[in-house]
Amino acid sequence: MARERKLLKQILGLTMAILITNLFEVETHKETNMALKFGYIDEPQHHIRQRRAVPYDYVAEIEINTSDISVINEMKIYLNYLIRNYNRIDNLTLVDLSFTTVCNMLPGTADYQCNCEDQYFWPCDKCTDYGSCNNSINNTCSCINAYPNNGQFCQPISEITNVTTCQQTATAKPVTTAKPATTAKPATTAKPATTAKPVTTAKPVTTAKPATTAKRATTAKPATLAKPATTIKKPVTVKPVQPPPTILTVIKMSMRINQNFETSLTDNANQKYKLYEDLIKSAIDKSYMNLPNYNKGSVKVIGFRSGSIIADYTISANSTNLDVTAANTQVSDTLAAAGIPLAQDAFAESVERNLTTKDKYYPLQDVELRCTRPNSVTGTIKWSVNDKDPAGNSAKYTITNDEIGSTLIVKAASESDTGRYSCIIQSSPIPYIQWQTVSIIPRPNIIVNTTDIKLQCKDQTVPLTCCADGYSVEWSGTVDGDVMTNSGPGCITLLHNILNTNCGSNDILKCQLKNMTELQTFDYSSRTVQLQTVREYDCIDDILGVGKIGDNVTGLCEKGHEGLITYVCKQTTDLKYYWTEVQRDCVVQAIKDLERKSEVLFVEQIPVFMSNLSNTVVQDKPAITQSADTVQTIVNILTTVASISQNITISQPVMEDFLKTVDIIVSDASKNTWIELNNDNKTENKSTELLQAIETMSDRLSNDDYMIKETSIQLQRKNITSSFTESSSLPNSTTQIVIPSVLKPTLITTIIFTKLDNVLPTRNTSNNDKKTSENHINGDVVVVRVNEAINNISFAFDTTNTSLKNPQCVFWNFHLNHWDSTGCKVKGTGNETVTCECDHTTSFSILMSPFAIDNLALAYITYIGVAISLASLVLCLIIEAIVWKSATRNDTSYMRHVSIVNIAVSLLIANICFIIGAAIADQEQPTSVGRCSPVVFFMHFFYLAVFFWMFITALLLLYRTVIVFSQMSRTNMMVIAFTVGYCAPLLIAVITVASTAGPKNYISKLNACWLNWYESKALLAFVIPALIILAFNLVALIVVVCKMIRRGVASTTQSDEKHTLVVIARCVAILTPIFGLTWGFGIGTMVSREYGLHVVFAILNSLQGFFILVFGVLLDSKIREILAGKLSLRNLTSSDRTRSTTGGQPSSGPGLFPKTRRNVYNVSEPNATSGVTSSNSTSDAYNSFNP
Repeated sequence: MARERKLLKQILGLTMAILITNLFEVETHKETNMALKFGYIDEPQHHIRQRRAVPYDYVAEIEINTSDISVINEMKIYLNYLIRNYNRIDNLTLVDLSFTTVCNMLPGTADYQCNCEDQYFWPCDKCTDYGSCNNSINNTCSCINAYPNNGQFCQPISEITNVTTCQQTATAKPVTTAKPATTAKPATTAKPATTAKPVTTAKPVTTAKPATTAKRATTAKPATLAKPATTIKKPVTVKPVQPPPTILTVIKMSMRINQNFETSLTDNANQKYKLYEDLIKSAIDKSYMNLPNYNKGSVKVIGFRSGSIIADYTISANSTNLDVTAANTQVSDTLAAAGIPLAQDAFAESVERNLTTKDKYYPLQDVELRCTRPNSVTGTIKWSVNDKDPAGNSAKYTITNDEIGSTLIVKAASESDTGRYSCIIQSSPIPYIQWQTVSIIPRPNIIVNTTDIKLQCKDQTVPLTCCADGYSVEWSGTVDGDVMTNSGPGCITLLHNILNTNCGSNDILKCQLKNMTELQTFDYSSRTVQLQTVREYDCIDDILGVGKIGDNVTGLCEKGHEGLITYVCKQTTDLKYYWTEVQRDCVVQAIKDLERKSEVLFVEQIPVFMSNLSNTVVQDKPAITQSADTVQTIVNILTTVASISQNITISQPVMEDFLKTVDIIVSDASKNTWIELNNDNKTENKSTELLQAIETMSDRLSNDDYMIKETSIQLQRKNITSSFTESSSLPNSTTQIVIPSVLKPTLITTIIFTKLDNVLPTRNTSNNDKKTSENHINGDVVVVRVNEAINNISFAFDTTNTSLKNPQCVFWNFHLNHWDSTGCKVKGTGNETVTCECDHTTSFSILMSPFAIDNLALAYITYIGVAISLASLVLCLIIEAIVWKSATRNDTSYMRHVSIVNIAVSLLIANICFIIGAAIADQEQPTSVGRCSPVVFFMHFFYLAVFFWMFITALLLLYRTVIVFSQMSRTNMMVIAFTVGYCAPLLIAVITVASTAGPKNYISKLNACWLNWYESKALLAFVIPALIILAFNLVALIVVVCKMIRRGVASTTQSDEKHTLVVIARCVAILTPIFGLTWGFGIGTMVSREYGLHVVFAILNSLQGFFILVFGVLLDSKIREILAGKLSLRNLTSSDRTRSTTGGQPSSGPGLFPKTRRNVYNVSEPNATSGVTSSNSTSDAYNSFNP
């Protein structure tokens, strides 16, 4: 007997060892908790003394507590393993191991439900005592609403089928084995109880048989054997013990592909989905195959999501401790070779978790997300919201870290906070990411038939209807006798009683969301209705109430529509008074529902959403095309979809649904609807928004060649290598598009619209009247999108109205919101056709103007002027290098030449950058952010440097003119000059980049490679400093002129310069280019597209380098004298060298300014060859800025 007990304990110990091994493996998997309990009590009730020849039956019970139901399945594998490999050991037979009972804790409570496994049931008394979860059958049930307090398990069906009454106590029934021991069929053993959530170890272990005396009991079952005991003692061959099966842990992973997300990747039947799936599986399996513990062939791609492209996949391994660093590098190289480039740090262990502390969040509520660090993961925690770091926005987000995790709180969340929230633990070798997609439920739209209604003073019942789609609502503030009835989904009607005795009183009622107390603090959770009883009135209606002439009242739209109708009390021609409809804000209900869904739309949901939208529009076409509000709502939806799609790639099916929707709302049936929208100040831009959405979507199409054709729309997407020609195949259209050549292979998208004239207004640059225009859209509208630059493109249009004359070729200017003919011209007219040709050039006037004047003559002026300036500036720098030593012998002359050199250098570099930017803009439209941004930065910096050095020049002139006897060292002047001249422009340029580069609004998107105006107003970072400096320089010039007048220049000038105005005019002519005053014409170009202003600005400022050479260098007699001495060409300046001041000293200027001040003092200027300097001379103050 003792020997059998010892063997049984050995078997239990072996079982425990194997299960503990399994427990160890499971606990290495993150956030899994499991505990084991074993029960065996060596008491008389477990084994009954019989003849030695008769074996005994033993029953051992095991309880498993775990939070992961997958552990149960793993346990079953091990139990079956025990049966197979430990079937007989030294006359001991392991008969059966099975599960009987599973107890689950109910969510949010401390209560349990205990369910029986197959072929096991609860006795009827347990069903009665604890309550059955399901119907009782044959005095049994399979589920009870409690954890049995006497430790009982479910019973085998064979043991409880004879129970006839529930009052009879179920007792343990000994099992008699009818077959001899050699048959190895023993009694059925107990199944251990499992729970879905951890159960405290203090709870008793239930048994498979009713044994109330033992809490952790193993009940013995006597067995009667037919054969004598001697048959037990036959030699038994012990089978070799097989190693236990390997536990495989599933590891969830993700990789980030450095490509735009494609909507086709949401469909696992799509060809591209399958291609990416196969390549990823093959690359991972090949790279991981030599890793210890990796299970070859276990890669499974779960799906793809946005954020570039994130591929979620799983692998299986014997351990979670895999060193995948080198293998991941190999995966990256393999996929890159296959055309799938991965991002840097692309790999992560990625698990989708429920991070939020609540199931639903509504607008204005705080959203709390909790991330708990698993025990096996170490590292710092950071959060990501839609791939952006929320840590820098403390006004919106609060992040709290502790020892076990981190909490993120989104304050007063709105629908725009919908997105993917990720908790990233920077562990090694790869990050561990827990993420959740959080949706902020759109705020409820509570609609009441009126908010302020006047009623007759009489006893009556007033129906008040309140609706909130998707919610239950209720009325509060009711009185006795009021009745509420349901009037449709999400609607309730209150029959409110009005008493004549309360005439003149106001009743205030509130319609609010039902059973949503957490939202009662928010205004959107309720609507208030005020009822007023009056005796005098003109109009009367059972629903709208009463009112005087001019009163307004609102009512609900008809069934199937959402919104309100506004009525006004008017007197009709029959001298009667009626409530007359004056405004209808009704949207087809199905479209309104889709608009709410679009507010929280994810990229992955776009294909299904667009399919639903197009189907709805087709089904409700008559109602939609006649409703301006519905068409407006559809445009809003399409704009939202286009905005979401800006960073992804659109598949052909999505674009088909998009254009199918557009085709309906631009059809002839909606023509009057668009007239109404275009004539309304609130909706006049909806046509522009629609066209912009179409162009945005066409920019995001995949690289495949295909054609989409609807009733009035034809789209073609094609790869071209040289020329391109397309002809319309739409009804009544022969429009042809011709591109003679392209610089390199590129993708082109063309869209031809035959009905878009119903949508777009006819205003243009000459007639921007929003209401009336004599212009007509007399043909198809064509959209052309090309990835690379094209030199020109031509169109041949059919004219729909042959009686119209003077055709114009125009394009829609989104910035100006009207038709624009810039860069386009009529090449010819034929039999009912007009041929147009468009190209693009860059004008110098774009530097200070938001208007791009695309004119060939203006372009020639710009390029010729800049070329002359470049040559002049190079010559200026060469001359300065030659005369530098001789011309800078005193402080004033030194600073003057320093200023001229730095102005010349800065302007030279800025003009070179301008030429490069113009070349880029001419080659590609829209301009490339990557190519344009560096050019724009340096152009911005050096043009600002030109202005700041001109400011230094004016400041030095003012200093020498006004503060005559003051003196500043050369070193101090140089430090100030270079700090202001270069540091200030650099600071402005850097701040401009930092504040606008993120949303890609740093550069202009169209026409020119220069600072952006329409989106970010970055152009002001150049214009404002330039205009401030120009204003200061103008003041400095005026002060200098006034000083000249006061000092009486006439008495010391030669006969041709005695008139003061001549001297002033010459001074202004010389200082204007040095001070940059010609840039003042930029003020006009900023506010006007007048061609003449742009021409003047381009001429004067593109030639600024030439003016600096002439007035700053060549007209300076001193420089000419030095050059003559250096080059032995003194005859060039012999006629001017004898001019002198009163003191008889030679002059260093052309004689514009006097060299002494009469009757005050007389300080002679030092000789050109003298080493003595004077910084107090009035002559120097003027002469240093005279050529």
